[in-house]
Amino acid sequence: MKIFSYMEQYDYEQLVFCQDEVSGLKAIIAIHDTTLGPALGGTRMWTYESEEAAIEDALRLARGMTYKNAAAGLNLGGGKTVIIGDPRKDKNEEMFRAFGRYIQGLNGRYITAEDVGTTVADMDLIHEETDYVTGISPAFGSSGNPSPVTAYGVYRGMKAAAKEAFGTDSLEGKTIAVQGVGNVAYNMCKHLHEEGAKLIVTDIHKESVDRAVNDFGAKAVDPSEIYSVDCDIFAPCALGAIINDETISQIKAKVIAGAANNQLKETRHGDAIHEMGIVYAPDYVINAGGVINVADELYGYNNERAMKKVEQVYNNVERVIEIAKRDNIPTYVAADRMAEERIEKMRRSRSQFLQNGQHILSRRG
Repeated sequence: MKIFSYMEQYDYEQLVFCQDEVSGLKAIIAIHDTTLGPALGGTRMWTYESEEAAIEDALRLARGMTYKNAAAGLNLGGGKTVIIGDPRKDKNEEMFRAFGRYIQGLNGRYITAEDVGTTVADMDLIHEETDYVTGISPAFGSSGNPSPVTAYGVYRGMKAAAKEAFGTDSLEGKTIAVQGVGNVAYNMCKHLHEEGAKLIVTDIHKESVDRAVNDFGAKAVDPSEIYSVDCDIFAPCALGAIINDETISQIKAKVIAGAANNQLKETRHGDAIHEMGIVYAPDYVINAGGVINVADELYGYNNERAMKKVEQVYNNVERVIEIAKRDNIPTYVAADRMAEERIEKMRRSRSQFLQNGQHILSRRG
């Protein structure tokens, strides 16, 4: 892998390799862009097939966080960590404390959080060595479980997408097909049920489906049937890459808005649903409630303040739709453009500031 060529192609700032022989730590910190502020992104622990695969994942995820944080209106850049190892058997206290010391050594350029394969308890261990970590236990002033907050943001974003498709953001009487009823989706369904929406749900775990049926009067269908049901809104809340060649022809919804990451298998699938007239709420815009919430911890967590910020997911989805119509592009492209425009404005502002400062110094000289 030509690391510097890859970093140059997507304008990465820094790649840090962390190793601790005693604990077995092998971690990679990728910092993509800090134009808007320190890089914020979670720590993922996974059994990668190779070191190259781990590097690629860290770089890809870090760049995604730049766009997610920028589109969410946060004054934060994008970064990510991957730890190579099996989260079920390779964890130990020394590992996460050693990793915390590496983060501390970056002096605030990177702030971490929980991700796949890591837990609040792991973040607490990192916190023993550094303050540059979010998603720690509420006892330390953290926000706790992010699922309800992420769900609320998805709900708000869904309403904005519905407004574009149906002329009203009311979801009362709308039929919503929900793929996956985990913690985030369950809380999303609660909001939808309270507004009077009709729910169709599926999940590979029967107990999750049963809970939604019992609590919200949802209709259960087989996982293979969720794409083709008659509905107004399709909410992917499980796996990624579920908008693909096989599923697009089955979808009858006018809106796609859900919590899952990387919903488009390929960018051409985003083009396809755009041509079909489906309003798509880009995943990293609509599911940003969790990162918005943990980012508030950096100011001393205040739930009321954080929830007001999460409500802005509605406005962010609206803005994406406006850009899509302005430039006649699909919404997934518009989301990237919204993030890039914000970053570029900050770069120009800083450049102008530096030029003015140099001009003043030259005159004084």
